[in-house]
Amino acid sequence: MPSDFAFKALNRFHGAAIAVSRGKIGWTGAKMPVLELTTIGRRSGLPRTVLLTAPWQDGDRMALIASAGGNDKHPAWFLNLRDNSSVTVRTADGTKKMRARITSGEERQAIWDASVSEFKHYAAYESKTDREIPVVVLEPVAMSGAPT
Repeated sequence: MPSDFAFKALNRFHGAAIAVSRGKIGWTGAKMPVLELTTIGRRSGLPRTVLLTAPWQDGDRMALIASAGGNDKHPAWFLNLRDNSSVTVRTADGTKKMRARITSGEERQAIWDASVSEFKHYAAYESKTDREIPVVVLEPVAMSGAPT
């Protein structure tokens, strides 16, 4: 299992590829859309940014799998959004404010099953840990004054 250092190094390299190419490359990984997630650090209160893949999408909603490569601990980005669900998401299409929602029950299972069906490595991650790997849905924040 990759170390935290290896994950951070890969993230920096990936972010540099997006920056150097001016966003022309780097928005897919393992045949999944890549997004830049910015959370607020639960201890520091400072913005924390990480690149992640989104194995499931439904319109403007997308899911993140907090697998941490099968580590027994939740990834820091998950702990941050668990404490503050307001996040910023940047994709190849631009940047938007979103709300993170941790799924449970049937909804979690349906998104998990769909993700594992298409991207088998999530099942391998699940077999490495005793924790239930969280599935987080990101949903666009409604604009104030928008028609309902």
